Amino acid sequence: MNVVTMGVHVLDVLVRPVEAIPEGQGATLVEDIRMTAAGTAGGTALTLAKLGASVRSAGAVGTDPTGDMLVQLLQRAGIGTEFLARRADTPTSASVLPIRPNGDRPSLHLLGANITYGLDDVPWDAVAEATHLHLGGPELIGVDVAARILSFAREHGTVTSVDLLAPGVLGGFEQIEAALPHIDHLLPNEDQVLGFSGEQDLAAGVRKLLDAGVGVVAVTRGGEGALVATGEDAETVPAFAVDVVDTTGCGDAFSAGYLRGVSLGRSPAEAAVLGCAAAALVARGLGSDHGDFDLAAADEFAAHHKTHPVS
Repeated sequence: MNVVTMGVHVLDVLVRPVEAIPEGQGATLVEDIRMTAAGTAGGTALTLAKLGASVRSAGAVGTDPTGDMLVQLLQRAGIGTEFLARRADTPTSASVLPIRPNGDRPSLHLLGANITYGLDDVPWDAVAEATHLHLGGPELIGVDVAARILSFAREHGTVTSVDLLAPGVLGGFEQIEAALPHIDHLLPNEDQVLGFSGEQDLAAGVRKLLDAGVGVVAVTRGGEGALVATGEDAETVPAFAVDVVDTTGCGDAFSAGYLRGVSLGRSPAEAAVLGCAAAALVARGLGSDHGDFDLAAADEFAAHHKTHPVS
């Protein structure tokens, strides 16, 4: 699997546990503070590399120290960073995540350089030569730019996948419609399906996306697992039961596991099992890069670990 992960790259600063922000200039002690690479492209790249894919990232980051750290963290994970455009006039995207004791993660986010990525930055030859292109956060770069990149990839035989970034409440069908016919695998969460489709029912939202040209829609549903739908059928894949430390990066880990499964010739439902396993392994620690696992370990986990009941 030779994949280009393109789009949103973020440096996450995670603090755990945080029950409340101290008032005024008060202080409190915490157990852990970490920095990790993250984002719908950067976070997915981390887990894809663990699962044995050859990964190169493409996106926009600043020339600031935050960008230096983000690049170093990606490189340490074995990810190629030569296609990251460095911006001298725009800061690197970053988030501060105070993780609650139950794993919830409110976010303080700096949008940064991600929105500056454009057609002039795309490594077209690398996209054409890749087996897979994963585009994270197409709504940030504009649907017409995203559609051009995805159509080029499809024309050159590259399998395309997309994960959305914006919460469903900020979504609209016009933000993604032009790109949908060029997407082999769309990997949103349930809230995004409803928000971007404008439908009130998950099944209706998935059907609208499929009817618009998407090949497969694999919807993450948190503790409910995933719903995988094609034009012919839909199947529910349960989540694995784990003690959740932090949900940061779980959606990106699912995308990585799912896409790695697809690259190995597994059915969409089988690929979603690997996606759920990768997400569960990441959820057991702090940050998008948690877990020292590879493909064999993730498959072993999936084969023997208990799942939540399917509702």
